[in-house]
Amino acid sequence: MEKPKIRPLEAFPVEQQGQTLICLRDPSAFAPQPILLGMGAYYLVTLFDGQNDLREIQAAFARRFSGELIPIEKLNELIEALDRGYFLESPAFAARIAAVREEFLASPERPAALAGLCYEKEAAKLRLEVAAFFDPPEGPGRSPTKRRDESLTGIIAPHIDPRRGAAAYAHAYHELMSHEPPELVIILGTSHYGAGPELFSATRKNYATPFGAVQTDTAFIDRLAARYDAGELFADELLHRNEHSIEFQVLFLAWALGIRGYQVVPILVSSFHEMVQRGASPGEDRRVRSFVDALRAELESDERRSIIVAGVDFAHIGKKFGDSFTVDQAVAERVRDADLALIEFIKRGDPAGFFAEIAKDGDARRICGLAPMYTQLELLRDRPARLLKYGIAMEPQTDSAVTFASLAIE
Repeated sequence: MEKPKIRPLEAFPVEQQGQTLICLRDPSAFAPQPILLGMGAYYLVTLFDGQNDLREIQAAFARRFSGELIPIEKLNELIEALDRGYFLESPAFAARIAAVREEFLASPERPAALAGLCYEKEAAKLRLEVAAFFDPPEGPGRSPTKRRDESLTGIIAPHIDPRRGAAAYAHAYHELMSHEPPELVIILGTSHYGAGPELFSATRKNYATPFGAVQTDTAFIDRLAARYDAGELFADELLHRNEHSIEFQVLFLAWALGIRGYQVVPILVSSFHEMVQRGASPGEDRRVRSFVDALRAELESDERRSIIVAGVDFAHIGKKFGDSFTVDQAVAERVRDADLALIEFIKRGDPAGFFAEIAKDGDARRICGLAPMYTQLELLRDRPARLLKYGIAMEPQTDSAVTFASLAIE
């Protein structure tokens, strides 16, 4: 491989026996196992851009490390190890994608990809684990004291690891349990890995959980796909395979409502960052407008009680996410104030104001749920929302933080 090219991956430092190493991890799980690299090897990987050949990489390494010449044989060993692990753009990786796609599309269910990693895999243990998230003082209690006759039209819930965002999840789903239960749940999840022209990605697969599979309304999705004339809803269906933003919502739905009596419509929404950069409202994008119109029409023609759930986080700040600063308490307070200002637009049901508030600084805080929240707000325009819980997960080891919140939309 004369000009190696590394795939988009997560890279973060880990301490092992007093030495700092860099862990490369593929969040899409095409590369099934992470790999640890020393600082020298990691520097080499940063040069694997598909443009530099081996001699250029060798020369750059020598300049960086005081004339040290790394043998071409050693470079090839690193390249081969990365390629075996599916970390490089290569024929081996293309074959891996084809095999994974075939396996996923053949399965009737979308597996619970993060069971045993981010939450308990065994149903009985998981039931107790999730129940504990609801316990005071941070949680709202395990069961509502009174159920309201009306139903909610929407909730916003986190998609951060459930153990880190436990109380915010609990407040969102406690509110859901406090109202008339929905019969149809539209789930708009953040698509972390969608990078193509398609903004909206659906699947007909049921979503598996340790409690059993939650049924997807395939007939509704087929009608939605027929109405949506600005893209192909199933072109990027593989994105559902390892995306956690919907998986975590289905998990809490299964805990709160059981796995029967309702159906879900899982839709991943890819980044609106291009619109932020252009300063163009998503409402002017044909794909967004067509999808919102199609989904609104389907919901209006459906007599079931429905709710729109957005699986989202808010700010991603600090060195882990490319900022030059460390997130301390003062930074966290400033971000909290900015998030709460943004949430005011959600509370008013104002999608245009919501987007403008994010776009005014070029999305400097990296609002992870921008796209699904905007879509939800367009569908539920002018409906009032209540903030239930706000949280911030500090990561001292990476000088970073992630913020999140839960809201109920009346």
